[in-house]
This record gives sequence, C-alpha cells and structure tokens, in this order.
Amino acid sequence: MPDFHAGYQSALGARRFGRVNWLGLQTLAGREITRFLVVWTQTLLAPLVTAALFLMIFNLAIGPQRGDVMGVPFLHFLAPGIMMMTVIQNAFANASSSIVISKVQGNIVDTLMPPLSGLEILLGYLAGAVVRGVLVACGIALGLAIFLQIIPQHPLVALGFVVLGGVLLGGLGVVAGVFAEKFDQMAAITNFIVTPLAFLSGTFYSVEALPPFLRLLSQLNPVFYLIDGLRYGMIGTSDGSPLTGLLICAAASFGVCLLAWAMLRSGYRLKA
Repeated sequence: MPDFHAGYQSALGARRFGRVNWLGLQTLAGREITRFLVVWTQTLLAPLVTAALFLMIFNLAIGPQRGDVMGVPFLHFLAPGIMMMTVIQNAFANASSSIVISKVQGNIVDTLMPPLSGLEILLGYLAGAVVRGVLVACGIALGLAIFLQIIPQHPLVALGFVVLGGVLLGGLGVVAGVFAEKFDQMAAITNFIVTPLAFLSGTFYSVEALPPFLRLLSQLNPVFYLIDGLRYGMIGTSDGSPLTGLLICAAASFGVCLLAWAMLRSGYRLKA
C-alpha cells in the first residue's frame, strides 16, 4: 500500500506556488509601502520640508556671494545633491527601521515564518525603500520645477539614478537592520556610515575643487556617482561620465544586495 502519511508530510514543506511566491512577495512589498504611507507626514512631507530648508539656508548664507559652479548657478548645482541625499537617507531608513522595529518588538517571526525565500524577503524590503525614495524625489523635483525652474534635462537618467540610489541604500538598510540588535546600534550605523557617505560625496561642492587625496576618496564613494549621475539627469552637468557612474552604482548595488540576501538566507541574527 502507498504510504499516504509520508506523502502528506513531504508535501507540507514543498513550494506549491512555483519558483517565486508572487503572492507572498506582493504582500510583503505592500506592507512595506503601506507602512510609510500611513505616516506620510513623517516619511514623505518631512523630507520635503528638510530639503527646502537646506536650499533656503544655503541660498541665504552663501548663495548671492557664490559664483557659478561648473557653469550653472550655485542653487541649481546644489539642488540635485540635496535631492539624492534625501532619497538615500529615506530609502535606508525605510528598510532598516522596519527590520529593527520588528526585531525589538519580537514580531520578525511574522516575516520569517511565511514561505518566502531570502531573495523574496529582500525584494519586498527593497520595494518599500525604492518606492519611498522615488516619491520623495518626485516631490522635490516638483518643488524645483515650481520655485527654481529646474526641469530635468535627461529625465530617464535622473529616474534611473534615483532607483539605483533606493536599491543601494535600501540594501544597505537591510544589512544594517539585520546586523543591529537595538536602536542605538542602528543610530551608530546611521551617524558614522550613512551620513558621512551622503555629506562627503559632492553634495555641496564639485570634487574638482578638492585636493588630489580627498578627490580620490570621494571617487571611491559610490554615493558620489549617484549624486553626479542625478546632477547630470537634472541639469545636464556632471563631474564624471554618467555611464561610468551608472556601472559603478549598479555594481555596488549588486554587491550590497548580495550580502543582504546571504544574511537573510542564512537567518543571521534573525533566527535562534
């Protein structure tokens, strides 16, 4: 007689929905997007206000006395850097905070128990990070068009670098969220890694103005290429080749996401 009990037990662990759990992936991505949309005043409106304050303060402090940078007005040069800095900070915060809060509250099991692979979990978190980053970028772009008359010169290039920024920092947010056990560790990663990467990457200056050693350090920073590429997409001016920047950012995003996938797949600091 066939052993129906053994066959039933083996079926319990089988993936009966194909190679990709589309329903589970869609559910996780939807949860991550809904999570920040529910508190949109904190996650979408607040970054727009912060970016506007940055531009206003720089304009009042040094804008009138500052000459053109790379052939464009200083505020026009500054705006894409502020935009990308805001995008990557929000993408990182979205992925990292979701994981850390779940770990601290003890409900990370709700993400780990469903039949989702490490790659599907990673894609779900990245979806939230990228969508939040794109929405913030669109809000800032609308403000730049209204108040500074900055219309994207190469909109597809600009969108591509915004998405890459969301993927790179979203992946880094997953890595940081998995590694951190409590909020002070997360704050340390943000303050000592993410913030320096954002501020020391040509946001407020052209790297051509730096001494050779600092220029080399800036060129080793993948965020520099994100900002430089977005600057090209927005105002048609950049320090380097947008294609080179695109390849470097894609390689950096792949490397970070590969690390995040390995951590999620192994259950590092997630499973007992």
